[in-house]
Amino acid sequence: MKIFLLFVFLFVGISQAQISAAKYARLVAKGEKIALRLCDHEKLPKPKEGESPEAIARAVKASKACPPLDGRKMRALVTFLQAGGTVVHAANGKEIDVPKGAKCPVCGMFVAKYPKWAAEMVVNGKTHYFDGVKDMMKYYIFDGDFPYDRSKIQKMLVTDFYTLEAIPAKEAYYVIGSKLYGPMGNELIPFKTEKEAKDFIADHGGDRIVRFDQITGKMVMGLDGIEYND
Repeated sequence: MKIFLLFVFLFVGISQAQISAAKYARLVAKGEKIALRLCDHEKLPKPKEGESPEAIARAVKASKACPPLDGRKMRALVTFLQAGGTVVHAANGKEIDVPKGAKCPVCGMFVAKYPKWAAEMVVNGKTHYFDGVKDMMKYYIFDGDFPYDRSKIQKMLVTDFYTLEAIPAKEAYYVIGSKLYGPMGNELIPFKTEKEAKDFIADHGGDRIVRFDQITGKMVMGLDGIEYND
């Protein structure tokens, strides 16, 4: 048992900052496949905020939700769980209700698997779902890649990190540069109040707090480690 946990710690306990956003996203996607194909996802543990990778690995083993997993599979599964890859609901019942088959129009991932990161945009009566604010802002900012009439945007919602409540995107406070990753790596993490955002930075770090109108293409692409000039 001790040898198993040491192996998992060495394999799982790699800082998210040490891998690229793209590699992290692939790891999350691999973990999702493991959860769906090999495990009873209803029995999988729901990690607590700030819980360490090795503690999550122990909880997975104790849950007996999966057959024995080697280090690589366990690392991917733990990363998926850390990214919010569990079925969660807002306490007030006002979360974004993502259809099971909805795919992010930017990256193609199934959004319903990551409810704590979900964002929504309604354009001319059609609803689009995103697995994070970063991808929603790409869809909003880059009109060359995603051509549509911005004047016909009827609604934009994001998910408050703490309450999971759906809140208007233009009213939220966003933390950039934190230690926590979303399904697609570095994210703009939304909060309903500035106090929540400041509390989050105190716990998890972050470069700064920005408002919707301050988010630029350079900022969004920088989250993926890509240099871009607006």
